[in-house]
Amino acid sequence: MAVSTVDLSAAVWRKSSRSGGASNTNCVEVAFAGSAVAVRDSKNPGAATLAFPAVQWSFFLRRLGD
Repeated sequence: MAVSTVDLSAAVWRKSSRSGGASNTNCVEVAFAGSAVAVRDSKNPGAATLAFPAVQWSFFLRRLGD
């Protein structure tokens, strides 16, 4: 499997609507970058970011609803 770089320099990050609660400890942000979707920890945005092909992200979200 090839590894590619996703340009996130112009990414607009959105916090998950499921993040939050009283302790606000489980915070996830997503950004759409072309044909990829990136995910990061909102409390540590400088740490590693995961990127997935948009089609795989869509499949993941559909499976969450099952």
